[in-house]
Amino acid sequence: MCLSLVKERDVGVFSALLRGICQLFTANACEFEYLFVNLPQKSKIMYIWQREDWPQFRWNKDSVNVRLSSVCYAQGRLAGKLGALGFYVSSNATLNAMADDVVASSEIEGVVLNREEVRSSVARHLGLETEGLPVASHYIEGIVEVMMDAVRNAGEPLTTERLFGWHAALFPTGRSGAWKIVVADWRQSTEAMQVVSGPMGKERVHFQAPDSKDVPRLMDDFLRWVNGDQQLDPVIKAAIAHLWFVTIHPFEDGNGRLTRTITDMLMTRADQMPHRFYSVSAEILQRRNQYYDVLESTQNGNMDITDWLMWFLDTVGRAIENADGKVSAIMDKTRFWDANEQMEMNDRQRKLVNRLLDGFEGKLTSSKWAKIAKCSSDTALRDIQDLIQKGILRKSDAGGRSTNYELIVKDVANDREGCQTSPFTYI
Repeated sequence: MCLSLVKERDVGVFSALLRGICQLFTANACEFEYLFVNLPQKSKIMYIWQREDWPQFRWNKDSVNVRLSSVCYAQGRLAGKLGALGFYVSSNATLNAMADDVVASSEIEGVVLNREEVRSSVARHLGLETEGLPVASHYIEGIVEVMMDAVRNAGEPLTTERLFGWHAALFPTGRSGAWKIVVADWRQSTEAMQVVSGPMGKERVHFQAPDSKDVPRLMDDFLRWVNGDQQLDPVIKAAIAHLWFVTIHPFEDGNGRLTRTITDMLMTRADQMPHRFYSVSAEILQRRNQYYDVLESTQNGNMDITDWLMWFLDTVGRAIENADGKVSAIMDKTRFWDANEQMEMNDRQRKLVNRLLDGFEGKLTSSKWAKIAKCSSDTALRDIQDLIQKGILRKSDAGGRSTNYELIVKDVANDREGCQTSPFTYI
């Protein structure tokens, strides 16, 4: 998705230019999101924020509560596993989740961050080892600091100044790409902010945000609600806040990322844990088309937001499921090294065993071993044979022209060997 903020007089030239650029790199049509334009609409649509009962949201409690109970169960299951992890292991689980979240939230908006720089910044904030990681740029440091503030200070009120500070960190130069924008303040354009897609002359308006002049009042209502106590389940509150904020779209740019930052803040409250161990943004990125579809249908509908809540809860459940699998893998890795603490291995062997424990893609052969370990084929084969004799590796039963090897993982609890898995079913 191509993002832009343009004035009406620039739309024709900019659209043609951008469409041409997109055609150079992709065969797919390029979409525009949130333009300051006034395109005519074929039919009069009443958006959710225009309804007299805005923002009196309602939903099917029976359906939502069934899905919510599954999410709560998943949260408890994950929390139980995390409680059994040591500081080092749990910190690394946090590092992975928070780095994934920062990268994914930006990628949803078409902003690609250097993943290793993000990991470096997150690790530094968590007090973890950063050796071997690149020094993060000032820009990435600012983005990570926004996430850290939202999570570490999740219990603090969400205020206008806090939002302005987050917005300034996203746009330190005062520009979104080549376009100068209003930073650390609500949008002020007198033109309509619309979600538009399609080629020039055949544009389709998916949604129109409230007028800029109404944003201060609407945000006062939103912030009063976020900081209030509605006796509402905190996960449901996070889902509603996500929809509410992105519908107002109070800034000229960066609204999507700040929406998900607010979501992370409220989900941290819901989890009652000081760090994030799963990434909702990473799951939204995987389901981006569904995300835009359910937002559009909800924003163009009435105050019944059941479909949005169900989609949000399903997405959170999937994010927890993925995190549960990763935490299980970390626990497997920890148990493996605890069981083989006295096992003598050289640096090459430890490196490759760790790669296998982290989820090696493809089949491990002696030639791949040599390439990864940067050694000769003979040395690689000796390393492998040594680990086979020690009961760490074995030849795979899978066929192929080359001999493949796999890790033997002992399931200590059941006193058996095999390819250990940690299935997790989200109900």
